[in-house]
Amino acid sequence: MSRPGRTGPPQESAGDGAPGGFAFLLPGDTRAPDSLRTVFVAFGANLLIAVAKTAAALITRSASLTAEAAHSWADTGNEVFLLVANRRAVRPADRQHPLGHGREAYVWSLFAAVGLFVAGGAFSITHGVGQLRNPTPADDFLLGYAVLALSFLLEGVSFVQSVRQARADARVMQRDLIEHVLATSDPALRAVFAEDAAALTGLVLATAGLAAHQLTGSAVPDAVGSILVGVLLVVVAAVLINRNRRFLVGEEADPRVRTAVLRSMLAMPEVSRVTYLRLEVVGPRMISVVGDVDLTGEDTESQVAVRLRALEAKIAASAAVAGAVFSLSAPDEPSLAPDDTGSCPEMRQDVQ
Repeated sequence: MSRPGRTGPPQESAGDGAPGGFAFLLPGDTRAPDSLRTVFVAFGANLLIAVAKTAAALITRSASLTAEAAHSWADTGNEVFLLVANRRAVRPADRQHPLGHGREAYVWSLFAAVGLFVAGGAFSITHGVGQLRNPTPADDFLLGYAVLALSFLLEGVSFVQSVRQARADARVMQRDLIEHVLATSDPALRAVFAEDAAALTGLVLATAGLAAHQLTGSAVPDAVGSILVGVLLVVVAAVLINRNRRFLVGEEADPRVRTAVLRSMLAMPEVSRVTYLRLEVVGPRMISVVGDVDLTGEDTESQVAVRLRALEAKIAASAAVAGAVFSLSAPDEPSLAPDDTGSCPEMRQDVQ
């Protein structure tokens, strides 16, 4: 059985901002994320776009439009994975999962990225190569342009929503927009932002391919457009797969979060010093805290044990902490202290 206070589902407001409490920046995102809204907007936009592109691809027989239709269907399916990720990751901790189910978000987001790679990228490249070998003339170009323009508008709406959320979160973490999208612990935000950016770029490539097909009368530029869309999706999918892999393996929290946690701990009246601190991301906006501390006062061993459990409970009550485990510092261990740049000294290396 877990010791009291070590783990448990976080309470939204416990400890935050209270005197002697525990408050710090969340690991990568604001306290009230809009990830679910962002995914719903992306799902609705991609579903409408996929239907329109499919109809236009069948009528025009454009290779670029066919690749874009596959791209949009892949994105639509991916949003379903992201919705499942959001739902399963917020389940409370239990005996089998004392740190909660936050890492499930990265599992389902990994499925979505693989789907983008296969259903979007690989299909578009294969279709484009097939069109190079056996070109098919396209027609009804006006319809193709109209669908691409509508798609650009709908994708733009979804992209604006993801940018709005990412920019607000990046401001909290003092990052630029792209840095935050790559570093955030929220895989849904990263996936929607990357997919929408790739979709807008892909629409430009598809329009160029379709226009070149119309101007030259050759299906080769259209087929090349399909291949370029596929390569773009493969690159985006590879980045998303790698980021989800790193969070699943276990990734240390951002140095700025580490600094904020350390400062909050040192501000607690019961904490004299901290000699070791490890913060690991265990889900979207969730971390586990492991450390060595020296408590104030001169208590007996049994009293110190009770005080350590109370400290764990106080920190685990924070909305961003999935669990906390502390041990006593050895007298000769050097103290940790945040420096002026917002980073911290090197952590103690664990024995393997």
